[in-house]
Amino acid sequence: MSNYDESRTISSVTTATNTRELAHPARDEIRLECVLHALSDPMRMRVVRALATTEDELSCSHFVLPVTKSTTTHHFRVLREAGVIEQVYRGTAKMNGLRRADLDALFPGLLDSILDAAGREAERLGDDA
Repeated sequence: MSNYDESRTISSVTTATNTRELAHPARDEIRLECVLHALSDPMRMRVVRALATTEDELSCSHFVLPVTKSTTTHHFRVLREAGVIEQVYRGTAKMNGLRRADLDALFPGLLDSILDAAGREAERLGDDA
């Protein structure tokens, strides 16, 4: 277990009003340490790299991660509660989009630098996922 306390993220998340709305932090509630924690996991980085390559939202089922479904759900929750992604229901699908505008406004250049470094690492390690 890391030294990071994930419960800190939960306390700053805007509460959803019904079961089909998901709680997201407002832009001014997004914390750098939460974003960095969310991006520190290889599976979550894989999700963010995929979302960064498209302007469209992608459904959760688009992502095939080598972990259990419950672990995949956990990774999406960590990303959402950190303010890295936005999740919305469209019909029965949960759609995911990168909160690039919010992250770029709060931490200029951070997301691009991390994505660039992750891409270079993937090339170096031969990991195309």
